[in-house]
Amino acid sequence: HVQLVESGGGSVQAGGSLRLSCAASDSTYSRYCIGWFRQALGREREGVGGIDSDGVTSYADSVKGRFTGSRDNAKNTLNLELNSLEIQDTATYYCARQRTNGGSRYFDVWGQGTQVTVS
Repeated sequence: HVQLVESGGGSVQAGGSLRLSCAASDSTYSRYCIGWFRQALGREREGVGGIDSDGVTSYADSVKGRFTGSRDNAKNTLNLELNSLEIQDTATYYCARQRTNGGSRYFDVWGQGTQVTVS
């Protein structure tokens, strides 16, 4: 059963950068698309972006051009670079494994989350 462990969150001033990592417990994760999500206090969880097994990325409009995802399958690690951070980027960030079933998409394994605070 694959597990995902996130790290790299912290506190930064507006305009700064952080690098989040999502480490998988085994190599099988490399077959799957991985999504990034965030949830700010008092708000619903929202999608930030995703990366497929070939490393092709997609992003929400709110972070496009500022966030960059990558994956290193040899290290079972996924990274998300957060640049030009804004106060509204403050949230707990999660990575999750994507599955599909009959054309429907769902996320079945979630990391524990890492806090990003921008002031």
